[in-house]
Amino acid sequence: MKNGRDNLILSNVISDDGESSDFISLLSQEEEERMNKEDLPDSLPILPLRNTVLFPGVVIPITVARDKSIQLLKEAYKKQDKLVGVVAQISSETEEPGFDDLHKIGTVAVILRMIKMPDGSTMAVIQGKRRFLLNQVEQTEPYIKSSISPIPEGDFIEDEEARALAESIKDVAQKIISMSPHMPSEAAVAIKNIKSPTFLVNFVASNLNADLQVKQAILEELPYKMRAQKVLEALKKDFQFTELKAQIESKVRGDLDKQQRDFFLQQQIKAIQEELGGDSPERDVENLLLLASKKKWNKKVDEAFKKELERLRRTNPMAPDYSIQLSYLQLLLDLPWSDNSKDNFDLKRAEKVLNEDHFGLEKVKQRILEYLAVLKLKNDMKSPILCLYGPPGVGKTSLGKSVAKALGRKYARVSLGGLSDESEIRGHRRTYIGAMPGRIIQNLKKIKINNPVFVLDEVDKMGNSFRGDPSSALLEVLDPEQNATFYDNYVEIEYDLSHVMFIATANSLDTIQPALLDRMEIIEINGYTLEEKVQIAKKYLIPKQKSNHGLVTKDFDLSEDILAKIIDGYTRESGVRGLEKQIASIARHVAKEKVMNNPFTKKIDFDTIIKILGADRGEKEIYQGNGVAGVVTGLAWTSVGGEILFVESILTQGKGKLTLTGHLGEVMKESAITALSYLKANCKSLQIDPRVFDNYDLHIHVPAGAVPKDGPSAGITMLTSLASVFTQRKVKPHLAMTGEITLRGKVLPIGGLKEKILAAKRAGITDIILCEANRKDVMEVKADYLNDLVFHYVKEMHEVIGIALLNEKVNNPYDLSIPEPLKAV
Repeated sequence: MKNGRDNLILSNVISDDGESSDFISLLSQEEEERMNKEDLPDSLPILPLRNTVLFPGVVIPITVARDKSIQLLKEAYKKQDKLVGVVAQISSETEEPGFDDLHKIGTVAVILRMIKMPDGSTMAVIQGKRRFLLNQVEQTEPYIKSSISPIPEGDFIEDEEARALAESIKDVAQKIISMSPHMPSEAAVAIKNIKSPTFLVNFVASNLNADLQVKQAILEELPYKMRAQKVLEALKKDFQFTELKAQIESKVRGDLDKQQRDFFLQQQIKAIQEELGGDSPERDVENLLLLASKKKWNKKVDEAFKKELERLRRTNPMAPDYSIQLSYLQLLLDLPWSDNSKDNFDLKRAEKVLNEDHFGLEKVKQRILEYLAVLKLKNDMKSPILCLYGPPGVGKTSLGKSVAKALGRKYARVSLGGLSDESEIRGHRRTYIGAMPGRIIQNLKKIKINNPVFVLDEVDKMGNSFRGDPSSALLEVLDPEQNATFYDNYVEIEYDLSHVMFIATANSLDTIQPALLDRMEIIEINGYTLEEKVQIAKKYLIPKQKSNHGLVTKDFDLSEDILAKIIDGYTRESGVRGLEKQIASIARHVAKEKVMNNPFTKKIDFDTIIKILGADRGEKEIYQGNGVAGVVTGLAWTSVGGEILFVESILTQGKGKLTLTGHLGEVMKESAITALSYLKANCKSLQIDPRVFDNYDLHIHVPAGAVPKDGPSAGITMLTSLASVFTQRKVKPHLAMTGEITLRGKVLPIGGLKEKILAAKRAGITDIILCEANRKDVMEVKADYLNDLVFHYVKEMHEVIGIALLNEKVNNPYDLSIPEPLKAV
């Protein structure tokens, strides 16, 4: 059905020019029967209609503007019958339709009324009578006149199908009326009151919201049931369209209502925020623009910022995306794109700062001063990527602070220990809820400077998981050729990290990815000697702990001898972390005694140390003499520094079985087997009876049994031990050794030399056997560490045995002689 006031019972006033107005009229069943019995003339003037089809019984007002049509209506209205033939044009575009431009079936109409309009057009009210067929044209001027043949309506058979069709048409029409808010309520009443089924079909067909061709096809359909079926089909299509339109209007109305409600609430929120002193969304944008105008960033960043700001303008402030977008823009403003601190190029001051904060570490200090010198000469040098590698507690992390202080830069630190998510380095994509930039960008935002000293702590302890490999993400960060265009997934704009001085720290290089290791300059930081630890304690640790515990300088004093005893008896480390804990224990004891007003000795002696720290816990590894054959002192490297270890060998009567104990690793076991094979091959030069190897079982043990041990550096120690036990000769006193061996008897170099030398010195060793290739490593060790030590450099195993074994037999040597077999007489 048609929408608007011109629908259903308000019959359309459709003109030959396409104009419309309203008129109400219904036809009773008696009038319809009388109308069908009326005789029609043989010919009629033909009135073309442009946009509608007139159905029998239906009254419609029309407005005509064509001169021919006006003349036709005037002349017909003067006649007694006032009849005209109304026919629809085939094409509504035709301005002056001829006979061939008209459909062949139309409706006879009577002119009920004519009114002249102010604009010169004429309005006529006409009512359809009966359908007719155009035969032959009789005239074309001044208007078309044609002979006609009436089309009989036929006898109407009122059966169940006909009644059902009529009721269906009424139901669908009423549904359409109820869904169309612009239709008057009288329309449904009028539909319900129509008694004649044929008039119902004609009336509804006249008001269908359908094309002219559809209405013309209904008019031309002769049987009532076929005509009613076509009207019902058209009505159902109209109903579906009306239903869909109603749904769309309801949704649009709901959206508009929600938008109006949101707008109203936003205005209230804005007013409340302004009353409370908060910023409205417009104020947020203004503040962001103001801050952006003060930033010194490149064109690419500026364009990206403006683009994201426009997106913020278009976002509803109540939407979750608004706060995400606002946080992102604030991050861009907070990042130091071009803000840097001015370096202090006073090298003497920098050296003084480094020496004040750290004792020793000459190699690191030298590298920092070299970098400062080059930077002073060439101002745009890329920052180096340093990796400080050494045991715990030697000052690697705190050295980063000192470097920043020496350079006059800000300091940032991020701990990478246990990190297993790549997003911690590169950030999360903003599509995820709770996304944030990576730790590097976060720290730069915090310190607001783009050239800090940035410490990447525990770089060797990163892991990987299904979330990615953070060590691979660091490849871009720590590559001077790539980090100028570092890409954080959250920022989504390239950021320049080339001005940042990265300092990584690690306890072991074995777990660092080779590609990452290649990008860093490795600086090894070795453990401290006892003398160095004493000086560190006096200059740094004791003043620090006094300050931390609220004590003054005079509250207690630790002499160098007492400090040495604390180091020897209560700590076992390469660094000074454990020593600091012991000094903290002493400081806490003094603080307690001072607060309780108890008498206490300010000059701490050894008895006081035992009272505070307990009995001496140190299990000092010292040289244990050479009275037993097969016991040789070796040197080992551990993550907490160097150690001495003992290799013990013993022979028992048997069948040549070899037993290895002491929790040895595969490499160490292979060293033992290699040493035994070499000894068997060279037994004659050592005056060993070859039959001994088949008649005695050999057992090699390395204390302590619960501690895992591995590595090739105990090779010469094991060979010396085997040579001693098989020859029962004494080992040179106060001798230690370290080196790898081959089956040919070659001695190969080893690592961790400084730690091993310090361990030997602590244990009372005076002579050390090393590979000739390690001579250069000894030259790099500080001269103070080498006092009272004699180094023997060798290339072959026979040189080791010549130095290590004395010609003197041990006390109570084993009798390894094997009796000659009896000869037959």
